[in-house]
Amino acid sequence: MLSFLPAPLLAPLNALLAILNVLFWGSLILVLALFKLLPIPPLRLKISALCNACMHGWVSVNYGLLRLTTKTRWRVQGLEESGLSKQGWYLVLANHLSWADIVVVTVVLRNHVPMLKFFLKQQLFYIPIMGLACWALDMPFMRRYTKSQIAKNPALKGKDIETTRRSCEKFKHLPTCVINFVEGSRLTPGKHQRQRSPFRYLMKPKAGGIAFALNTLGSQFDQLLDVTIVYPDAPENIMWSLLGGELDNICVAVQTLPLSEVPHGDYDSDKAYRIEFQKWLNGLWEQKDDTIDGILSQQGGPKAFYQGLPSARPAESR
Repeated sequence: MLSFLPAPLLAPLNALLAILNVLFWGSLILVLALFKLLPIPPLRLKISALCNACMHGWVSVNYGLLRLTTKTRWRVQGLEESGLSKQGWYLVLANHLSWADIVVVTVVLRNHVPMLKFFLKQQLFYIPIMGLACWALDMPFMRRYTKSQIAKNPALKGKDIETTRRSCEKFKHLPTCVINFVEGSRLTPGKHQRQRSPFRYLMKPKAGGIAFALNTLGSQFDQLLDVTIVYPDAPENIMWSLLGGELDNICVAVQTLPLSEVPHGDYDSDKAYRIEFQKWLNGLWEQKDDTIDGILSQQGGPKAFYQGLPSARPAESR
């Protein structure tokens, strides 16, 4: 209805509406979260379910706003035949290109699985309203330590993994879908080049958080979901382009994997298992790289954002 507006007007309008949406649902979640402070476990479970319902409302309004203001086409593969349930437990692995990924993956999965729990950087906790709302929704906040920090203070080793373990313990009593952007950072041409990534359209995946989530809740997860997000015609700033209605297509491919195909073991103390798990994850990332290449080929080949990636360029142009 409002898609006729030019991007310089539409993007700030959508940004304002998105902020108001966060403030409304985030404030409501915070009010409900006050009751979670009461030492009554059954009440906490009910409040958690209500908070999740509020998050579903936030996601649904996001999608409604985008449908109202943009002509972006949502192309989703592999979801309808996946047999997912909102009463199940799932671990989702996804690639990461933009803040828009959070909107996209929650919109696509909202009616098929329980509301997503994101692994978040510790710094996001301090964002007004949103940070506390994510805490109320039991989202795991990860404090990552560099090798130099650990060298100065060896007691920090394994602290981020222990945070993952404690957070996942909360998910045993309520159907949960945990998502991890496995690369640990948004893809940019500069990061891709500095990392010397062996993949054309992806950063190197990080295995620790996933392995420990599986170790803690592995017997409870029903399936692992591999979600691949592609913005075929995206310029450098994907989020602003989404808000401004400048994305023609958003493509998402969903693949379900039985847990029997995932290596199991003690990632912390078993070196052989760490190597096996990392090999499995790299193999999955190779498949994801091929999936992205296939989607881009269907859309006429790598464009805009993807052309900036060194390994995505034709050999003669490198």
